[in-house]
Amino acid sequence: MWLEEVRGRERGELRARRFEAAARARRAASLALSNRKEFATPHHGAVNSLQVDLTEGRYLLSGASDGSAAVFDVWNATEYETGFIAKHRHILLVDKQHQNGHKFAISAAVWYPVDTGLFVTASFDQYVKVWDTNSTQVVMDFKMPGKVFTAAMSPVATTHMLIATGSADVQVRLCDIASGAFTHTLSGHRDGIMSLEWSASSEWVLTSGGCDGAIRFWDIRRAGCFRVLDQSQSQLGRRSPLLKSTTENDHIDSVGPSTSTRSLAQKRTGNSKNSSTMRRGQNLIHGHMQQRLHPGLSSSQNRATSHYGAVTGLRTTKDGMYLLSSGSDSRLRLWDIDSGCNTLVNFEAMRLQTGKPLQLAVTEDPSLVFVPCMASIKAYNLWSGTTFRTFRGHYELVNCCYYSEQDQELYTGSNDRQILVWSPSTPALTEMVYHLSLRAQQALFVGFVWQALLSRGFEENMA
Repeated sequence: MWLEEVRGRERGELRARRFEAAARARRAASLALSNRKEFATPHHGAVNSLQVDLTEGRYLLSGASDGSAAVFDVWNATEYETGFIAKHRHILLVDKQHQNGHKFAISAAVWYPVDTGLFVTASFDQYVKVWDTNSTQVVMDFKMPGKVFTAAMSPVATTHMLIATGSADVQVRLCDIASGAFTHTLSGHRDGIMSLEWSASSEWVLTSGGCDGAIRFWDIRRAGCFRVLDQSQSQLGRRSPLLKSTTENDHIDSVGPSTSTRSLAQKRTGNSKNSSTMRRGQNLIHGHMQQRLHPGLSSSQNRATSHYGAVTGLRTTKDGMYLLSSGSDSRLRLWDIDSGCNTLVNFEAMRLQTGKPLQLAVTEDPSLVFVPCMASIKAYNLWSGTTFRTFRGHYELVNCCYYSEQDQELYTGSNDRQILVWSPSTPALTEMVYHLSLRAQQALFVGFVWQALLSRGFEENMA
């Protein structure tokens, strides 16, 4: 199969991007516990957070429940054990012995998206701290009203340096690194916030998941949330990424009819002015006329829930079209961000932790989602919900997963204080070597036959 794809690329039958996508999908599907790379973790507590820097994809940042944070070089090994196992030790460590270290567990550790000179840690000691990587000193810290469950920074932000924080308090707070002060408080949840996720397409849109079972969308430039996901509002099937237009200048709207169709209907009815005025105050959603709800929401929609329990994890796909959420009800849901609907993907039975945030991971395609399920990690097909594979290697509960798009490797952290590496195997190389060996054997056999024939002919001529 791999050789056929390579030959198709050589002949120009397979485009470069499709060939790259096929190679990435093949590597992601062949993940297994690495037998050539391991991390020697300095943590004396559960590993709660993992993230690789977004600039180089080289440095892995981890945060643990003993209040320590460490940085590992994923590319360069510290030493080699038994000749071929690359052992990676920490190149930076801050713990309780540090003069500015956290006193309690670190719940989240995130890189500054622009470079690796800064990283942020959030802790149950009610502090969010910004660290200078080179000097291992705290640049600034923010005191929260309760223990901090999560923190996040926008990967696409160009005009702000905001840290979104979720704590036991009911408000989402935004901390500004540039000014060293709080800039926003987003009110709407009725309980603590356990998960946060910035939009992959807009630096102003933030998603929060609370212990009240609600997932809220915020535009930080405006007051109030503009959407609350409702698990009962659903649409079946996967949304088409591209909508074909009937004519060159007639584009179909995903919410209502096209512009030309609307104008034609207005001419027939003669109510173009009234209808346009009505549309300015109303939205057409599934054929029903509803009042605009942004920036305020009606009381019924404000009480909508996404899970029957706390929302423990959020993860958007790289294209920004879908949102994955996990809850203490041991359910995983896939949401269409454009419509805000539950796609009704029935993910197979799973058992999730209920008392702490979980870090989900998704492949670049996206085709697979990795979910910490007690002491194992389950990989689900994103569109069918079937279990693709179950990864077992940890001895205790798994808390976090991170999929590196640079190396197509999966990193997982657990209560057993270990960070495991799941690397793609090399079936393509094995298959190529196998085919080459077959060709070599055939060439060798043909050579022997020709040699035998030539020697026989020489003997007959001599006779």
